[in-house]
Amino acid sequence: MGQIIKIKSIVHLTHDVLRIRLEKPRILSFHPGQAADISINRPGWEDKCRAFTFTSLPDDDYLEFSIKTYPARQDVTNQLLSLVPGDELIIHDVFGAIAYKGEGLFIAGGAGVTPFIAIFRQLEREGRIGKNSVLFANKRREDIIDDLYFSKLLGDRFINVLSEEKLSGYEYGYINETLLRKYMDPKLPYIYLCGPDPMMDAIKSSLHLLGVPESKIIQEKF
Repeated sequence: MGQIIKIKSIVHLTHDVLRIRLEKPRILSFHPGQAADISINRPGWEDKCRAFTFTSLPDDDYLEFSIKTYPARQDVTNQLLSLVPGDELIIHDVFGAIAYKGEGLFIAGGAGVTPFIAIFRQLEREGRIGKNSVLFANKRREDIIDDLYFSKLLGDRFINVLSEEKLSGYEYGYINETLLRKYMDPKLPYIYLCGPDPMMDAIKSSLHLLGVPESKIIQEKF
């Protein structure tokens, strides 16, 4: 059994993404980019875990998760839609392979951007945004998580790719070798990658064709 923690607030970031803030437990250790197995403190749901990424920082006085929901599925994210402040979640194991190593290109698909939210918040707090950039793939503009935050923080180094809308100022299609060549900076060695498995596999193949060594690819492995 993990730690039972009370919800402080729930807001909609997008049409299908919730930002949930919770009270901070007395003992919990994590670094920006990591996730935790979460379940709901309701009968029948205590042991049904899903992995969600912390979007708060370790020294914040609250915990925060930004979670994409799937109303059509009868799973944890569907149940989250019915929660209100005062309800409780259960925090289980903390884990995660993504950690900041140095400047580079952050590549995300959908909710795969969540580990990067905490990393960029930490870099912003430390004045170390540098030349980092984000290449973010979604279906439509309405799906973009924290659009205003990243746009303000990164300007034209926040690049959005939409697969179902052709809009001015946005790349159209999928992240492929052509887009990677366009937006990668050879002087910034690291590639951070998080998204659905098929997307990550395809991008890693393209990165290898472009000569990026495996040691420079930092990838989440849920």
